[in-house]
Amino acid sequence: MPKTHVSKSITIGASAEKIFNIINDFNHWTAWSPWLICEPEAKVTVADDAKFYEWQGKRTGAGEMKVTAESPHSSIDYDLIFLKPWKSKARVYFKLAPEGENTRVTWIMDSSLPFFMFWMKKSMEAFIGMDFERGLNMLKEYAEDGAVKSKLEFIGRGHYPGCKYVGIKRDCSASEVGEKMAADFNSLKDLASANEDNLEGVPFSIYHKWDPVKQQVSYTAGFPVKQVPDSLPAGVISGAIPATETYTVRHVGPYLHLGNAWTTMMMMQRAKEFKPKKGFHPFETYVNAPDQVAETELITDIHFAVKPG
Repeated sequence: MPKTHVSKSITIGASAEKIFNIINDFNHWTAWSPWLICEPEAKVTVADDAKFYEWQGKRTGAGEMKVTAESPHSSIDYDLIFLKPWKSKARVYFKLAPEGENTRVTWIMDSSLPFFMFWMKKSMEAFIGMDFERGLNMLKEYAEDGAVKSKLEFIGRGHYPGCKYVGIKRDCSASEVGEKMAADFNSLKDLASANEDNLEGVPFSIYHKWDPVKQQVSYTAGFPVKQVPDSLPAGVISGAIPATETYTVRHVGPYLHLGNAWTTMMMMQRAKEFKPKKGFHPFETYVNAPDQVAETELITDIHFAVKPG
């Protein structure tokens, strides 16, 4: 059976003791779990001693996890059993290393895939790695501030009217997306300001491709317009998003946590909660902007084109 190994780390501005007391008590996990945020209605049962929990959901599948060993304020070992969508076992553990007043937290999982899924080894490690990164970012906020600044609202089915747009298309590494996209929108801002009467709707980003294994992204950042200008600056393109039925999940909070909404949509698609329409790339629209509200109030809608239900 193909073995998998995932390891991700983050520095948290809290003591090792405080973080240890969070991650060894499963009553806290619902607040920062990168999977449970995607399915708030999943059934979660925590044992009285808080060292064992089990879950069952449509998107998250089913399974159980228990604490098997603890070294106070230093490390915790868990046994993880997946029951659905397929049966498998994993060893999960956290390592805590003080760094002055901060703590370096490392989340590790060793597991294996069913033999018939050998071809998914690299992609599974990549997806789990992204889940761990999302979880560690939420654990950081939970430990430092007492709450996670990421909320999901399930808007559901709707209709996107379509638009013409001007934008910038870019290929970059996943780690560069935030920086590159901010620069692209800054470049487009002058064009938008000079053609303010021509704007029609809120800005957006279309994701043409996201390769989790190679960590490469292809996207277009753009503004909807009534009419495409006759001439565009170098590097600026024009295009159109056709009108379509959509399924939408809204994210409220910093852009850092947008992966929570995107992962939720992909989990819903795998659970067949909607049927995607072929030929449409998913996109996100920005209801407000960082210069308008605090980052905890940023609203971003994630749209997948779907077949009529």
